[in-house]
Amino acid sequence: MSYELIALLMFSSMMLMLLTGQRVFGAIGGIASIAALALWGTGGGDIPFSAAMKLMKWYPLLTLPMFIFMGYVLSETKIADDLYKMFHVWMGPINGGLAIGTILLMVLISAMNGLSVAGMAIGATIALPELLKRKYDKRMVTGVIQAGSSLGILVPPSVVLVLYAMIARAPVGQLWLAGILPGLMMAAMFVVYIAVRCKAQPELGPALSEDERAASKDNKYRLLLAGLLPIVIFATMMVPFVNGWTSLVESSAIGALTALLASIARRRMTFDILKTCMRNTLGISCMFMWIILAALGFGAVFDGLGAVKAIENLFTDQLGLSPWTILILMQLSFLVMGTFLDDTAMLVIVAPLYVPLVATLDLGMPRTDVLIWYGVLYTITTQIAYMTPPFGYNLFLMRAMAPKEISMRDIYGSITPFVLVMALALALVMAFPQIALWLPDLIYGR
Repeated sequence: MSYELIALLMFSSMMLMLLTGQRVFGAIGGIASIAALALWGTGGGDIPFSAAMKLMKWYPLLTLPMFIFMGYVLSETKIADDLYKMFHVWMGPINGGLAIGTILLMVLISAMNGLSVAGMAIGATIALPELLKRKYDKRMVTGVIQAGSSLGILVPPSVVLVLYAMIARAPVGQLWLAGILPGLMMAAMFVVYIAVRCKAQPELGPALSEDERAASKDNKYRLLLAGLLPIVIFATMMVPFVNGWTSLVESSAIGALTALLASIARRRMTFDILKTCMRNTLGISCMFMWIILAALGFGAVFDGLGAVKAIENLFTDQLGLSPWTILILMQLSFLVMGTFLDDTAMLVIVAPLYVPLVATLDLGMPRTDVLIWYGVLYTITTQIAYMTPPFGYNLFLMRAMAPKEISMRDIYGSITPFVLVMALALALVMAFPQIALWLPDLIYGR
């Protein structure tokens, strides 16, 4: 059997296993192990062992549990709730102000946790009832929460970018810095869309009534101070890292410790909450480690087969496609896969194929810059796929968390303008790579 046919058989078997509902790490790692043993006999057992050792020696992986723990502390102790109360008072007096405040809330939630699910849960439980109670259009608000929560996988500390960094062997710190400007740009585009739409159609996002605006100045400033606490926590973590005073792992430890101390100082941390945070952190961290391990093993088998070289030869020599055409086809394939897979599954399935191929394309940039830029492109495309019918991940999360008055039809109808905005953001980052690369070049160059 040719190596190309073996690679095709591995890939199709893995897809079949995933479609049957098997766990991601089991499907990917199982197929990789069977293929390794079939191809190289008992010596094939060295592949998963080597992948495990590589994973355990990867120092930046320590950031993963730190940031997940920080996010759970801020969420479980309701410190994130203070943010929404602040935006409610300060942004409510303008048309669409609460929806704009929700986008800003999601940006900050993303900077605390790095997972889109966390943003969706907080948005659906805190912001959605308030927005509906204030007579906001239900399609507008469901679209706002879905779009805002998707920022969690782009704005640092993005867990998805940590996974990409491990699989692509790219620097995590540069990837996180590369996600900042595109993430803020996308959030700003959401805000502009909401402001313009609600200015033209005030009934979609009415301003707060006079009675609700009548909060005293003392109360407004008290809420401002309370709501700024998560921003202060984020600053204590990122400022030392950006200035080169601490490493990425040390900064993540500072963030987790600062969040814990802040929750204790505000008398919101209890033993039960701490136990919940630690249990959830352990569960999610172990899940991601198993997925990374399976992906590394699968990638090692593919490298051994020479499948990447075969695909590169097919696209560039036999089909004669240009580098940009290949890149666009890759992004389109992510959109298709996003209709039935989550971001982690998409990454570990295609990373062994796409990442080496992207690194060989003549895009006029150094290899490291290409890998960092492509990580941002992958993440933005995943955000779009999360919200694309019929089976977008965020669509069903919203259906599970939304009240009965919001139908699946409303949820599907709410995402169209936000998907268009995200597609525009993707096109801008593809056309102007420096949107993603300027900040890491500036910081690491300095």
